[in-house]
Amino acid sequence: MRRRTAPPPSPLPQRDGVDPVRVRLPGEGDWATVREHLVERLRGAGAGVVEGMFARGLIVGTDGTPVAPDAAYVPGMYVWFHRELPYEVPVPFPLELVHRDEHIVVVDKPHFLATTPRGSHVTETALARLRRELGVPELGAAHRLDRLTAGLVLFTVRPEERGAYQSLFRDRRVRKEYEAVAPYDATLALPRTVRSRIVKERGVLAAYEVEGEPNAVSHVELVDRRAGLGRYRLTPTTGQTHQLRVHMNALGVPILGDPLYPEVAAPVPAGEFRHPLQLLARALDFTDPVTGVEHRFRSTRVLEAWAHLGDRAGQ
Repeated sequence: MRRRTAPPPSPLPQRDGVDPVRVRLPGEGDWATVREHLVERLRGAGAGVVEGMFARGLIVGTDGTPVAPDAAYVPGMYVWFHRELPYEVPVPFPLELVHRDEHIVVVDKPHFLATTPRGSHVTETALARLRRELGVPELGAAHRLDRLTAGLVLFTVRPEERGAYQSLFRDRRVRKEYEAVAPYDATLALPRTVRSRIVKERGVLAAYEVEGEPNAVSHVELVDRRAGLGRYRLTPTTGQTHQLRVHMNALGVPILGDPLYPEVAAPVPAGEFRHPLQLLARALDFTDPVTGVEHRFRSTRVLEAWAHLGDRAGQ
């Protein structure tokens, strides 16, 4: 089997903790110049944007020198550039450091902060913020946590070790425990293990269950109940997108603050942080694949809906 060649290192530094965009020109095509290809490939950027980047020397080759607007198209060629980033409303909650050593960083992420740059969330992400605050440009994410979910996230310090930590999650060698606040249903028999097949289509906000071999497994327990609400312990053994949210909704107890389940709500305006999803990644347990250390990490966050119930009970 032919081995894939690793791309060359970026000639551009990070900007605000965000990597430059790397583009590899396709092996086949009838474009005469690099510019023609990028104008077509990046047409979503808007009329004249790519041409303007070439004019200002913002698109560079492997050696860091600007690519000329009339540079000939070369199959397999790499180019880099920084995209223009729109203003993002700052997420006004701290990213709490739980653990840091020479191999990994574990943080307790707040609600509303994305894990890694994606879509409209780029600089206001846990990864970009940590790179800036810790001064570790090589930092990378070993896994992802939904933007609306708070709790523990594992990052890696050394790029050459990232695959070892990512494999922990891929091979299900991490014990993950979540906590959720949702309606209490006296008729719902718990604990139970929920198994189903979940599908998440690109461009569709909500995932859904279909018939077929289960690809999502979650253990659900009721920990406590007050005033018509329950505090649940959720232990997934698989990692499908929105898995816990889909399973809680299927049980008839959708998680409080969920804008997608049971129904897709109107988009939340930028800067609206008043109604967080009541879902928390509470625990991460695993054997370190590099050092052999047994790690047990715990979030110290308290879900807002449950804390408010306690406050009212004490009044």
